[in-house]
Amino acid sequence: MAFKLNSHLLSRIASSNGHGEDSPYFDGWKAYDTDPHHPTENPDGVIQMGLAENQLCFDLIQDWLKKNPKASICSPEGLNEFREIAIFQDYHGLPEFRNAVANFMEKVRGNRVTFDPDRIVMSGGATGAHETVAFCLADPGEAFLVPAPYYPGFDRDLRWRTGVKLIKVDSDSSNNFMVTREALENAYEKAQLDNIKVKGLLITNPSNPLGTILDRETLRSIVRFINEKNIHLVCDEIYAATVFSQPDFISVAEILQEDIECNLDLVHIVYSLSKDMGFPGLRVGIIYSYNDAVVSCARKMSSFGLVSTQTQYLIASMLSDNEFVEMFIRESRSRLAARYRVFTRGLNQVGIECLKTSNAGLFLWMDLSRLLKQQTFEAEMELWRVIIHEVKLNVSPGCSFHCSKPGWFRVCFANMDDDTMQVALSRIKTFVNKEVDTKKPKKNLRWQGSLKLLNCPRIYDDFINSPHSPIPQSPLVRA
Repeated sequence: MAFKLNSHLLSRIASSNGHGEDSPYFDGWKAYDTDPHHPTENPDGVIQMGLAENQLCFDLIQDWLKKNPKASICSPEGLNEFREIAIFQDYHGLPEFRNAVANFMEKVRGNRVTFDPDRIVMSGGATGAHETVAFCLADPGEAFLVPAPYYPGFDRDLRWRTGVKLIKVDSDSSNNFMVTREALENAYEKAQLDNIKVKGLLITNPSNPLGTILDRETLRSIVRFINEKNIHLVCDEIYAATVFSQPDFISVAEILQEDIECNLDLVHIVYSLSKDMGFPGLRVGIIYSYNDAVVSCARKMSSFGLVSTQTQYLIASMLSDNEFVEMFIRESRSRLAARYRVFTRGLNQVGIECLKTSNAGLFLWMDLSRLLKQQTFEAEMELWRVIIHEVKLNVSPGCSFHCSKPGWFRVCFANMDDDTMQVALSRIKTFVNKEVDTKKPKKNLRWQGSLKLLNCPRIYDDFINSPHSPIPQSPLVRA
């Protein structure tokens, strides 16, 4: 009540719901946090399948750390470096850190491109990197085009504090949600008619939530589009090393090396170690821009979200070990491919289809449309509530990713051990078989309506005053 009475004393940001925490994407996190699965202490709890996290290769990291104790300034072996690292903090970052990150980015892309360490700008995770880029490229009220479905956190990362708008670029399941020139033109023209200035296009490659990659011709078409419109291109490539089968990942950096007309000042890459290395807690985000002014401004702004020098020192040591890096990339892809095969095989046994063009990421784009009572987003939300509260799985509904067709869900498969994955598959199989076998209408459940149903188009509105106060101990940083 006090919040309602005093909201006029606060800023627009503090008194708005621009963070997007009332989305079903984050509601699923809250459901998991109140009843988390544990194999012995809480075997019937909610299994976290809404977290895009790579936990399949921690043993490789741990082995390297044991063999390289000097990499940590907090170990007896690394103690001699403690003083220098603990007192040093420059927003340019440790030179060896920038060199090592550039080296890693090149290896992830098959050494087909080179990256200049002097263009590496650090940030507190990809979240901070995206916001910094938005601050550098657009003013409040200006917009970025974003092909949908897209990561729900973008509404927070690019919009909340910057005042920038996001305009959805439509796609359709009939062509596997491909980004087309026609859809880009339609979204751009609509913005023009609405008197909204478009400053850029944001793409995710590989895609979250689709797990697909952009082919060479699509990337070339995108580069031609932004060059013709004279708008910026921001390429989120944080899942670059998660491509586990053919075709190979193609970075926009490769396209720029080809015979294609493009103003390089318009192109910017966002990267991090959260997904490819499984280090979301280390908050290592990267901005790589071909624009000197953006590099300069972003580096100054990085003072608000630096990567600690302790982390820089550790990462520089690890990523400079070329033999380890090559082995890690190779083994990570192999383990992701194996997990993908096992999980999709289990889903196929009960007739659940996933997007067939997916070959990357830490998740699947799962089609449950045949389980909907009606082909509506309301029915999608009803099914999602059942999955959360009865099946006890936190999967993310398509409407929270701004999908244009109901029935799609993102399910993460790399953030758990093999036993937990088998429990999750068993629950899915039991639930689907039950749904198929019975034709009886489901009675109202006692929890129905306990989670707020999101009106998806509202996410594009300007900030509005909200009576909701922030939820304490929210896990949204991990999202």
